[in-house]
Amino acid sequence: MLETVTQGFKNATDRLRGVRELTDASIDEALRDVRMSLLEADVDLAITRSFLARVKERSLGTKVETKARDRAGRLIRVTPGQHFIRICEEELTELMGPVDPALAKSAGLTSVLLAGLQGVGKTTIAAKLAVHLRKQGRKPLLVAADVYRPAAIDQLKTLGASIGVPVHAGAPLETPPSICAAAFARAKQEGFDAIIYDTAGRLAVDDDLMVELKQIMATMAPANKLLVCDALMGRDAVNVASAFAARIALDGVILTKLDGDARGGAALSMKSITGVPIKFVGTGETVDRLEEFRPEGLASRILGMGDIVGLVKDFEEVIDEKEAEADAERLLKGSFGLDDLLKQMRMIQKLGPLKDVFSKLPGIGQFADQVDEGELVKVESMIQSMTRKERERPRIIDKSRARRIAAGSGRKSSDVEQLVERFGQMQKLMGALGQQGGLLSRLGGGLPGGGGLPGGMPRGLPGGMPGMGPGGMPAGFDPSMLFGGPGRGGAPRKPQDAKAKKNKRKQQRDSRKKHRKK
Repeated sequence: MLETVTQGFKNATDRLRGVRELTDASIDEALRDVRMSLLEADVDLAITRSFLARVKERSLGTKVETKARDRAGRLIRVTPGQHFIRICEEELTELMGPVDPALAKSAGLTSVLLAGLQGVGKTTIAAKLAVHLRKQGRKPLLVAADVYRPAAIDQLKTLGASIGVPVHAGAPLETPPSICAAAFARAKQEGFDAIIYDTAGRLAVDDDLMVELKQIMATMAPANKLLVCDALMGRDAVNVASAFAARIALDGVILTKLDGDARGGAALSMKSITGVPIKFVGTGETVDRLEEFRPEGLASRILGMGDIVGLVKDFEEVIDEKEAEADAERLLKGSFGLDDLLKQMRMIQKLGPLKDVFSKLPGIGQFADQVDEGELVKVESMIQSMTRKERERPRIIDKSRARRIAAGSGRKSSDVEQLVERFGQMQKLMGALGQQGGLLSRLGGGLPGGGGLPGGMPRGLPGGMPGMGPGGMPAGFDPSMLFGGPGRGGAPRKPQDAKAKKNKRKQQRDSRKKHRKK
């Protein structure tokens, strides 16, 4: 997601690594990479120039304190490069915000009208919004007000049935304003406290359909008028939003397919050009993949620092607080087994695609594209082929046991051995973090019972803690070991292993030859 912009900031950071002082020359050199990435991402030229000017002014005009104390009282060093990144993070957040994701109420209802072009995913977004509102304890009603697109009403009914939300559809030849009015009356009568109007796709220059949309708005007075845009359209999405904003009063934008957008022009330019904030982003096809837009979270992910707050919010929806605290305690003592790992894997799968989850982790977000979803299936099959004792104490798995487990799971013995070795490394890593003060406090706290965010890591200053490497992970830690699979952190092989095995085979052949001669 937004790889083009992320790469530009990464290149800029690399240029400033080792720089002891921010000067005109060093800042200009770093901003050259940022400028190219923003323009390649289809960000407006005027916005790009304004952003770069603010970053440069603040970078050169602010005194940098090279030593500071974090919230835990530890003394950390702040480099000029980290100072530059913090300024970029704040300016990116300012560029995309501020945003209030809360949906307004009117006449006792949380009413939402969805508008936009054809094919941008309004009907799917209507269902996603219904799921979002229901998570908040609301009782939503979906309204099929698109009478022009074939099967639009049937699509909404199918989605409504799949999520257990009623759909109001009008009679044949009934007009959209009339359908919306009848739905509003039904919502009042049957006790619904949220209503979502799914209107037909239209162009801002189509006067007849725009007049119809204005009639719906005048009759229903929806509290939230949201435009649905496709992030993959880039600058065109911003142009569409500008055209609609010129015709009707919009309250916000929902940006779909953001997870597939490598450029990011729409996300970065929308608020600045149109004055309309992004309220929600769609990051997947399933009906639960809708996120409240957090400018600070996206800015942090663009800069490769993850989004621990967003990740914590995701976790809070799928975990039990007391169980999570007990699991975390075992994790940090290094005393968890493969059953615990399997449980954690299944919980992570509930959060959505693994690439999205890893992209929010500080320090390893850049490895998200290397994540192989199939690895979880392989690992699960191997763990399920183990005995209870083997799951509790994986170190007892020798070559004989590995062959039996591999046969039962349809894998190779080497796969089982690599899993056991990776798991042993992870146990050591977690135990070391626990001794140094705890993983939760280092990666942001904020988990249920974790004491808020962040526990000692200044925003925008990754790797500032004693013994910690880039991104706040332990020095010398190879993030790829978390992904598993060939070439992705499988059991580490020492360079001399292959040579040693070759010499051993040669010795065995020589020994057999001598034996035959005798």
